[in-house]
Amino acid sequence: MDSHLVSQIEAIVGPKGVISAEADMEPYLVEERGLYRGQCDLVVRPANTEEVSKVVALCSENGISVVPQGGNTGLCGGAVADGGVILSLARMNKVCDLDPLNATLTVEAGVILSNVQSAAEEAGFLFPLSLGAEGSCQIGGNLATNAGGVNVLKYGNSRDLVLGLEVVLPDGRIWKGLKGLRKDNTGYDLKHLFLGSEGTLGIITAAVLKLFPLPRAKETALIALPDLESVAQLLSRTKALCGDSLSAFEFISQLAMSLVTHHVDGVSDPFEGEHAMYVLLELTSPNEKADLRADLESLLEAAFEEGLVEDAVFAESGQQAESLWNLRESIPEAQKHEGGSIKHDISVPVSRVAEFIAKASEAVVAAMPGLRPCPFGHMGDGNIHFNLTQPEGMDAKEYLGHWHEMNRIVHDIAVDMGGSFSAEHGVGKLKVDELVHYKDAVEVDLMRTLKSALDPNNTLNPGKIVDGPK
Repeated sequence: MDSHLVSQIEAIVGPKGVISAEADMEPYLVEERGLYRGQCDLVVRPANTEEVSKVVALCSENGISVVPQGGNTGLCGGAVADGGVILSLARMNKVCDLDPLNATLTVEAGVILSNVQSAAEEAGFLFPLSLGAEGSCQIGGNLATNAGGVNVLKYGNSRDLVLGLEVVLPDGRIWKGLKGLRKDNTGYDLKHLFLGSEGTLGIITAAVLKLFPLPRAKETALIALPDLESVAQLLSRTKALCGDSLSAFEFISQLAMSLVTHHVDGVSDPFEGEHAMYVLLELTSPNEKADLRADLESLLEAAFEEGLVEDAVFAESGQQAESLWNLRESIPEAQKHEGGSIKHDISVPVSRVAEFIAKASEAVVAAMPGLRPCPFGHMGDGNIHFNLTQPEGMDAKEYLGHWHEMNRIVHDIAVDMGGSFSAEHGVGKLKVDELVHYKDAVEVDLMRTLKSALDPNNTLNPGKIVDGPK
């Protein structure tokens, strides 16, 4: 970028909105997993939508790429820049409006997810999107990647939590779609073009979010089970008995449990002996008089009698519930202490989760004896984090060199079962080749057609999801 263009951008956003010193740009170039290292000419931090619009238009006119970045917590390299401008939404962090009768919250894209949750809770509502990075990820990035999290079973993915969007298009125009309507049957539902598009079709600058009644009753339990089939059976029975009160159903493998209790300070196994599988189950209700404990006890009593459940621990306080959730959320951190981890974020129909884990585990161990499958995740919606911990004693760098080989084994099995190679983490830079390999040719062509139509100069987050116009 020449100095004249830099001066033009600075005139738009002011001196506080431009970062050009190498050391100051560093946090924007480091990718969460360390798989990539970005580079850029300039980090731009606009303060409002109009500034975003002007910067994007100027870059488009000059053929400069723009990579939108939220909290930079993505796991697929979707916010990694290869030159050009990184456009950070961090300064656009206002909670704009809360409509209690319409149960909506309007926020700018740079609001940290935990602050969205807090704003809703202060008004007596729940914003249910919840994930491990919620203290640093930003809502714009969550929507751009269609983030999932632990409450998808009850409330849906990010795209299910949005009524309206404001988006800056690749040429700098602003689409003002900030409506709080639940019914609007007037043509294409444009917001779904941008939800999950990872900033390749437009930059989300604000959103109207759905709110829900705040849970007034909650029961959390960690349950030990003999095998995966029992996990699937327990899920089915919980849905039948508890209905909409079931908000989370997370499964944890024995290896995942042992890694957490061994490596993470302050975490201990609440059971005396080891079990093959564990489920973290949570029931919630907006009715404070709802007897969720009775429902849970009834469910587990019948499951015990039939051998589906071996043991269970109930959270007797909010602090104990947090401790159980901390056990689940600490799995990725615990894996780091065991060396290299080849990670997969796949989904299959819920009915085939047990079959997938058994088949994929057998296949990867056959390909590399000693490899340790460490599956865990969102059993309730079929999303499995099928992480592969390196064989003990193997060099981590050598092990990670088998990443693509293991991807092909795992992804082939998932797709053959009618599943997906990316359930909630997106495609980004990491899985571009996988998308072309597994997606139907017509589907890939439609994606490229959309990209070409909206971003003919291929300046907005190029190299992510699908290749842009040639």
